[in-house]
Amino acid sequence: MPSSLLELRVLEGPNLYFPRAAIKLTLDVSGLSVASEETARRFATRIGLKNPRPGAPDTGFRQRFALRAVGRLVRAVAQESGTSRLGVRVRSTSDPHQVVVAFPWRNRTRAQEMGRAVGDVLDAVPGADIEAAVSAAAQRVAAAEGGPAPTTILPRVPVVAVTGTNGKTTTSRMVAHIARTHGLHVGWSNTDGVYVDGVMVESGDYSGPSGAGRVLSFPEVELAVTETARGGILLKGIGLVRNDVSVVTNVTADHLGLQGIDTVDQLAEVKAVVPRITRRSGWAVLNADDPRVYAMRSMIKARPWVFSRDVDSPGVRDTLTDGGRATVVIDGWVSVLLPDADPDPLVELLDVPMTLAGLSRFNVENTLAAASAALAVGIPRDVVVEGLRTFRPDAEHNPGRMNFFTMPRDVSVVMDLAHNEAGLEAMVEIMNGVRAPGRRILLGLGVVGDRTDELIEKLGEIAARDSDVVAIGHKEHYLRGRTTDELEVLMRAGAERVGVTGVPAYPTEVAVLAALVGQALPGDVVGLMCHAERQECYDWIAEHGGAPDTSDDLALKVRRAAATP
Repeated sequence: MPSSLLELRVLEGPNLYFPRAAIKLTLDVSGLSVASEETARRFATRIGLKNPRPGAPDTGFRQRFALRAVGRLVRAVAQESGTSRLGVRVRSTSDPHQVVVAFPWRNRTRAQEMGRAVGDVLDAVPGADIEAAVSAAAQRVAAAEGGPAPTTILPRVPVVAVTGTNGKTTTSRMVAHIARTHGLHVGWSNTDGVYVDGVMVESGDYSGPSGAGRVLSFPEVELAVTETARGGILLKGIGLVRNDVSVVTNVTADHLGLQGIDTVDQLAEVKAVVPRITRRSGWAVLNADDPRVYAMRSMIKARPWVFSRDVDSPGVRDTLTDGGRATVVIDGWVSVLLPDADPDPLVELLDVPMTLAGLSRFNVENTLAAASAALAVGIPRDVVVEGLRTFRPDAEHNPGRMNFFTMPRDVSVVMDLAHNEAGLEAMVEIMNGVRAPGRRILLGLGVVGDRTDELIEKLGEIAARDSDVVAIGHKEHYLRGRTTDELEVLMRAGAERVGVTGVPAYPTEVAVLAALVGQALPGDVVGLMCHAERQECYDWIAEHGGAPDTSDDLALKVRRAAATP
């Protein structure tokens, strides 16, 4: 007989369910779902579930009963094993026969034993030994050794934690750069690795709890900046007890259909874990233009500091009314608003290279977020201004994100991760902003395999709709269970929705870059959705006479693009 316990996951720190370490169980409740009403009632009576109304087997009513019953089962096993009070969270999933239940823990071994014991009780539900199964489960848990305590870290230095769907890497890099401009020894972690004072000390995706732990393990670090991604929160929990400043950039469709997160609203709930653990005396920096992010204001203990491109945003107004702060754009200036005070203009967008003279909407938002976080953590105003002026969209400051190059024959290249709809649309926005009048956009399209069919098709649609020439460049190391043929079918299906057929495909990102640059004309812009071969693409550009754009180069391209043909 298959086990009812499908997964037992140990979350070492704050997570979607609790602000501290928890056990997450994914349970198959098929036995309870199909049991007779008499059996379901007997089960409810044994675990102390009051006023049970189980409904008929395999109905929506039975599903709701199962959710309540599983929660009560965990509490019953805990109480009978000697734990008088235990918080329990239960959630439904897209499968009506599966539920997720979570409870906090202090001793790992005993907590894991309780998870397994709960699964064993559910295995016994269709049979006649329900009463004995619950008693046996409680005895097993009571007899289990305690085991180690959680490894969640209490930070010894200030921490700025950045999350969101798009912009979190750029924002965290900007905050770290500003702090280094102030002379601080800064450690930060992101999807590329762990850095101390600008030097990578470990490569790899450290956007989960291990990144924060590694950063804080270096004694010289005076400020930690951590990029906190969805996967780390769901799979391991956050590695820190708290942060001093949190930033939520935005929440858009990405990574849906993974780890039980199927909707954007559910994704927002995951991201909200980061501001929820911001200390009361700290600041939660929230995007007032994103309704899901701004709604997080209702669940935080920290003081709110919002950012918006619109000075008249209702979120800005309400936050100031409640005593919070805001960073906005006024007359082209990044400006800070405090209650009952005139605006403080920090720096003109024209002087912030990352914004491309304000052309890049996403990087304007990233700039507002980074300025807010840097000020919130106590970095002086003049240092924040200098940091914003000196952070550039190049391989040194922001590798892989909106990197600009000029190739021979006056061909521009833009490289960006652009891994979801919002990211690709932002990339196209930038490409349009630097191409010469009457010239073309040539786009190297690529996807990673762990995206839904719908998202992959949508990326193909956007790429074909918004570019003059589109070609596919595969990411062999990021197929994640798919085949290149399968991904090509999906991307081409999206392109065909807007009338583009026969999209060619190349085996690597370097190959598609070379193909597109080879057919580009003077003034054209080549864009590459680069994920797997960033350094190889940098090397190819250099070998073929390309060079990174300076701030002056970018300003010239923006002015030329804005000129009337």
